[in-house]
Amino acid sequence: MKQLCVLSLAMAACGAHAATIYNNGPVVDGSGLSVLTLPATTFGFGAQTGSSNAVADDFTVPAGQTWTIESINLYAYQTGATSFTFQTATWSLVSGDVNTGSVVASGTSAVTSGGRVGYRVTSTTLGDTQRGIYANVVDNPDFSIGAGTYWLRWSLTGSLASGPWQPPTSDARPGNAAQSTTGGAFATLVEAGSLLSVELPFTLNGSVSAVPESGTLAMMLAGGLAVVGAARRRASR
Repeated sequence: MKQLCVLSLAMAACGAHAATIYNNGPVVDGSGLSVLTLPATTFGFGAQTGSSNAVADDFTVPAGQTWTIESINLYAYQTGATSFTFQTATWSLVSGDVNTGSVVASGTSAVTSGGRVGYRVTSTTLGDTQRGIYANVVDNPDFSIGAGTYWLRWSLTGSLASGPWQPPTSDARPGNAAQSTTGGAFATLVEAGSLLSVELPFTLNGSVSAVPESGTLAMMLAGGLAVVGAARRRASR
């Protein structure tokens, strides 16, 4: 619930401690698995910086809110990895269209491990541990964004030959995720076997501030001025 911090002559609202402020969908199910189920046939989508492949998905900041983003969690695997093998993330946040929108923030950042969250498997190989999905924590410089629709675009590097590969959300719901291959334009990502669109898991971490409406702001300012005026009158007596 949004709560405004009313300070004398203050226009800003209070934000919470850094936490997950947006989650684009589950990475794994309650058993720690992301299950590839027929007719789907794609374990993961190419998100390799070295091959100029990247993926993207969108999110919306509601009206009346400002989000301060302090870090981003991306989720991927490299086939055969037995530990965290990721190195860097190349990322950008775009306002508007995924290809032609305005870049709000971007960077190439070293990633740290947020731990293995589970495995990408098939319905007949639930015990397969070849595709461990790890959280890649991008500790980006803090930046703030207002209400609107944005696209997060990203690619990754890792020390193994296979991947990095981007799994879809574990609930396999249709969505509007996009992919750029060999540096081309982003286009809607369609799973080869099911021919359905997908969503990609990522989380944004930071704080949310409520933007006062004009009427509320006027009351805050008036209240602050009244307090200051009363204090001055008492001091002059």
